[in-house]
Order: sequence, then structure tokens, then C-alpha cells
Amino acid sequence: MTANQGPIAIEAASSPSTAPSVAQTHRLAVVFSFLSIYFIWGSTYLAIRFAVETIPPLYTAGFRHLIAGLILLVWCLAKRLRPTWAQVRASFIIGVFFFLIGHGTLHWAEQKVPSGLASLIIASEPLWVFLLTAIAARRLRLNVPLLAGILLGFGGVGLLMGRSALHSGPGVFVGSLAVLLGAFSWSVGIVYSRQSHLSGHPLLLSALSLLAGSVQLLLVGTAFGEYRGFSLASVSVRSWFAIAYLIVFGSVVAFTAYNWLLEHYSPTLVATHTYVNPIVAVLFGWLFAAEAVTFNVLLSAALVISAVMLVDRGMTRLQQRPESQRNEDTRQK
Repeated sequence: MTANQGPIAIEAASSPSTAPSVAQTHRLAVVFSFLSIYFIWGSTYLAIRFAVETIPPLYTAGFRHLIAGLILLVWCLAKRLRPTWAQVRASFIIGVFFFLIGHGTLHWAEQKVPSGLASLIIASEPLWVFLLTAIAARRLRLNVPLLAGILLGFGGVGLLMGRSALHSGPGVFVGSLAVLLGAFSWSVGIVYSRQSHLSGHPLLLSALSLLAGSVQLLLVGTAFGEYRGFSLASVSVRSWFAIAYLIVFGSVVAFTAYNWLLEHYSPTLVATHTYVNPIVAVLFGWLFAAEAVTFNVLLSAALVISAVMLVDRGMTRLQQRPESQRNEDTRQK
């Protein structure tokens, strides 16, 4: 139960007529929040593809995260949240893994790689997180769901890379490798953020990492000469709408909904967006960009999504086992 539920309970007891409206408002917030992380985050892959059609990819990612980071930073300052030097230092490291490499490679690759294919490769992140966590802990713990999930997941990624990527036109295979590198980098960032035990408000930490990553993306984009031949006049209307959508909905709205859900529901329930996002991305790519949805893509999607679900279930069992063992030891004492 959260702290702000107390006044609601008192108000409901003193004025029963307000209870339905409060409950309805909460239900609407829940529905809106889950739809946001399911459909908005699932649709960002297509928005990225539209944005990089006429805007250089690293500039697209850099300006997107710069504006979103500034919005979140202003919000943090309004809430009187102040960063520490440790948080600022960590944000630059996280910015490298999450945004410079993670999002930079994704934006660059989507100049060639279909958005649905990119989303399915990105969906393999939980597999990398598990393996990297085991390497960091120097301890590999497996169970049947985990082993099955790892085998299915890498089988699905291999099927995507071996058939869909190789036979989809020039540059798609190299771009798919770049997306895979980005997924691996994002996983490294997740493991680093866990190992660093950095405390702080998630809104503030996200604002700092967004800003750090945006600066890195813009500097690297400039170093690679993305400014050459680029002018605002050459940006299409579709690209303007896409980058605005990524900033407002992809970063601010969906992220706010995500944090609100984490405050009210279990992380396992909130993490179900990792199963839904690739399906939405493939569907939107087919509907709005005429991306091919072949039997190979559907089979790969089924393998990868099933793998993520199995890995999630296996990790949950591993976390429950030490707790049950501690309870058993307590009873024996």
C-alpha cells in the first residue's frame, strides 16, 4: 500500500459517493499506463525508422534524448531533487552503454533494418542480462526454464540473423549486427547499474543519463560528419512528427507511466511489456510501413518471446529458492 492511499480511504469512509469516482480514476490510470508501455514503446521502433529517413541517426537520438532529458530535469528541479557527483559520474557511464551504443546503433541500423526485425533482436536483452549477471557474479545457476529460454532465444536470434537479415537486401545484415551490439550494450548498462548500487530517485537518474547520453551522441555524430549536407529544410514532415512523437510519447509519457506502474504494481507484471513490444512493433511495421512479415519472422518472434517468458520465469524461481531456503533454516533453528 502506498502512502497516498490513506486519504482516499478516509475520504471514502466519510463520503461514499466519492468512492466510485476515485476507483474509476484509478482504473483509467492503470489502463492508460499499461497501454502506454505496451503500445507506445512498441511503436517507437517504427517512429525511429521514420525519423532517420531525413535526419542523421545519431543526431536523431541525440536531440531526442536531449529534449526529453531537459523536460525530466526541469520536472526533477520542480520536485526539489538535486543530483550528487556520484550520480553525475555514473550517468556518463550509463549514458555510454544505454544511449551512445545502445540507442546509437539502433538508430543507425534502422536506416536499413526493418523496425519489426530490429525489435525482435532487441527483445533478446533479457538473455544477455542473465548471462552477464552470471559472469559478473562468477556463478552460473540454471534451471529448466532458464536453459530452455536461453536455447530458444539464441535460436530465434540466429534464425533472424541467418535468414531474415541475410536475405532482406544490402546493409540489413550489418545493421542487424549493430542492433545486436546495441542490445548487448544495453544489457551491460543494466548489469552495471545493478552492481553500482547507485541510490537516488529514478526520475532524476533517468534525466541525468538521458542528458549524458545525448551529449555523447551529438558529439560522436558531429565527429562522424553527420552535419555535412544536413539542413533543417531537408527534414520531411513525417520525420518531424516522428521525432516529436519519440520525445513526447516515447520518452516522457511512457516513462512516466512506467514509473507510476512500478510504484503500484510488481515489477514482474510491469515487465510484461517486454513480451508485447515486439508484437506491436512487427504489427505496426507491417501496417504502416509495408514491412514483410514472413513465416520466418513469425517463427523467430514466437521463439524470442517464448524465450523471454521462460527466462523471466526461471529467474523468478532462482530468486524464490534462496528465500525458501532461508525460511527452512529459520524453522530448523
